[in-house]
Amino acid sequence: MSIDYQVMWNRLIAVVEEQATTLIRTAFSTSVREAGDLSAGLFDLKGRMMAQAVTGTPGHVNAMAESVGHFIEAIGRQNMFQGDVYLTNDPWLGTGHLHDITVVTPVFRHERHVGYFACTAHVVDIGGRGFGPDGTEVYEEGLQLPIMKFAERGQVSADLVRIIRANVRQPDQVVGDIHSLAACNDAGDRRLQAMMAEFGLADLEGLSAFIMERSRGATLKAIAAVPDGVYDNVMQVDGFEAPVRMQVRLSVDGEQIVADFDGTSGTSRFGVNVPMVYTRAYACYGLKCAIAPDVPNNFGSLEPFRITAPEGCILNAVRPAPVSIRHVLGHLVPDVVLGALHQALPGVVPAEGASALWNIQISARPTDPASNLPSTELLMFNSGGTGARPALDGLSATAFPSGVKTMSVEATEHVGPIVVWRKDLRTGSGGAGTFRGGLGQTIEIEARDGYDFYFNAMFDRIDNPARGREGGRPGARGVVGFADGTELNGKGRQKVGAGRRLVLLLPGGGGYGDPKARPREAVEADLDGGYVTEEQARTDYGYGS
Repeated sequence: MSIDYQVMWNRLIAVVEEQATTLIRTAFSTSVREAGDLSAGLFDLKGRMMAQAVTGTPGHVNAMAESVGHFIEAIGRQNMFQGDVYLTNDPWLGTGHLHDITVVTPVFRHERHVGYFACTAHVVDIGGRGFGPDGTEVYEEGLQLPIMKFAERGQVSADLVRIIRANVRQPDQVVGDIHSLAACNDAGDRRLQAMMAEFGLADLEGLSAFIMERSRGATLKAIAAVPDGVYDNVMQVDGFEAPVRMQVRLSVDGEQIVADFDGTSGTSRFGVNVPMVYTRAYACYGLKCAIAPDVPNNFGSLEPFRITAPEGCILNAVRPAPVSIRHVLGHLVPDVVLGALHQALPGVVPAEGASALWNIQISARPTDPASNLPSTELLMFNSGGTGARPALDGLSATAFPSGVKTMSVEATEHVGPIVVWRKDLRTGSGGAGTFRGGLGQTIEIEARDGYDFYFNAMFDRIDNPARGREGGRPGARGVVGFADGTELNGKGRQKVGAGRRLVLLLPGGGGYGDPKARPREAVEADLDGGYVTEEQARTDYGYGS
């Protein structure tokens, strides 16, 4: 039977991947259909994630892995019916901030409840202040949707839809995305029903037990191969009103591994705080990437990793702390845990990278209110460079650890009145090393005639660039400003007047190893490709001396 279960397990991956593809094809928001900022998965009756789609982000996937249990508790199995659809954007019960809507659909087989499909997507607007860090309470950050029924027995709640439409700036887009999430789960259900019919399955209990047992066992074996010990790492990042200290102690004892963030800075007044569910999601992801990368991601493979943080620290913010841009510090969590793991497993983990996405939320407004030109909300996803690896250069303009794709300029300009005049790799931004850090980007944005715009800055690695490893140099720091050289704040709402260009210089990843040990032909190739400047080649790599 184990061979049959293995075949079914592989088939489940295809099922949830089709689930995610349906969401991408039907989504209204560019953040979903262009960037893939989503997650999709199948859960058993206990709310344990059996399989996740490859398409999606670790923050969504691993946080969603916890959220289905909250849905079961809040709704109650006895109140679940065929045709139901549930939702929430609760940051502490979902995936960390109000802009992510998680939708759960119960699965029935011959009128018997057998499991759940769940998915999550980022919506461009949820009301409030908009997607940015300026709020001082979660209540300012947008409409809160507790765990509730979007549809019961196939009937959508018209009252809920009216409430949502009355509280957001882009009602058609937001409501459309919720319907896309429901359709995504429905597509997964249809494919699962066909699979269960093919294999003669009445329920998912046996298959789930097989998946959990095999995944947990393989993960425990991988953890046991890590040398026992206690490993500490500290990393300072920009924060908002003050720098943030991120500290972790990694304790390995046999098959047990604990990452404890005691010593991390306290909660911020502004929306850079991170709910524990999101910290846990990215800490597990960083550890699993390095320790057990080949084990499929599910409840069984995640359960052995224990993540703790003091309640009230910036990585375990409690309600009603503002958490709108929790991704900024959350995306930096893997750098912290990997820095500690490097002491146990030298030659395995990369140098620090830009890591946090350089998302920019743009509110385009007509300069003449009487012009009848429409106002528009846009969201761009942009990435800096990753850290160099122990045997390879870092990746340029690549979203690690989030894994989202960069939106095309054409798709962004199509949905709003802006022009992206420049978007290319930032020469010289990768940290020097035997292996060079990945490059950031240079991006220039201007409003079209008749418009100016506000933007919500949510950027890091400006005052604290990515550090190199084993003698590698840091990557270039990020810069936000106007084309005339005026620097702006890395976080918060700011205005770009008509005719002015906003310039973003995205940070690069740190280098790995002594730069002087980089092969001469690799430096020459970097010069030819425009990855490094001639001055860098001379001063950092000793080229030509």
